[in-house]
Amino acid sequence: MAEMVGKEGHIYSIERIPFLKQFAESNLKSAGYTNVTVIEADGTLGYPPQAPYERICVTSAAPSIPQPLKEQLSAGGIMVIPVGKYMQNLILVHKIGDGTFSEENLGGVIFVPLIGKYGYREAI
Repeated sequence: MAEMVGKEGHIYSIERIPFLKQFAESNLKSAGYTNVTVIEADGTLGYPPQAPYERICVTSAAPSIPQPLKEQLSAGGIMVIPVGKYMQNLILVHKIGDGTFSEENLGGVIFVPLIGKYGYREAI
């Protein structure tokens, strides 16, 4: 993703496990990426300080689409998020200019669970 946004873009990534945050930062530094910030936090809450976002990519499966993430999309913004417990679907969410949303099921996927306030309470 850092390659896709180029030097003019910036990626904010959220990791809830301290060791994995440190590991990601180390790998990004070793690879020479300076346009990625890794934040230790609850990913279901998003990252309001830099919102709104044109794109959100969630890499863990949620029981439903967290409202805070929808709210942090800009008008015309797009989010992809796996939704479901065991049988998951990758959902494409598009925020329409008037604040409404459209959702499209892109098909079945398998991801680890999204843990947090608007996710699962513990690993499933």
